[in-house]
Amino acid sequence: MSSRPELEAILGELEKAIGKLADGTAPLDELVSAHERALKLLTDAQSRFAELKERTDQTANLLST
Repeated sequence: MSSRPELEAILGELEKAIGKLADGTAPLDELVSAHERALKLLTDAQSRFAELKERTDQTANLLST
């Protein structure tokens, strides 16, 4: 099992960061930090999706042979 965060945790944090950006009432430095955090989380989520897709594809190939 990986020590990387679960996809659900990443998406939850991404939702929080986007909420802060959407609200727009935080000071500019906090908005910039939230934006940077959202970009990192998005990259992490995309990576986890790719890993999960690869595992799913491998499982499907094993089942079809």
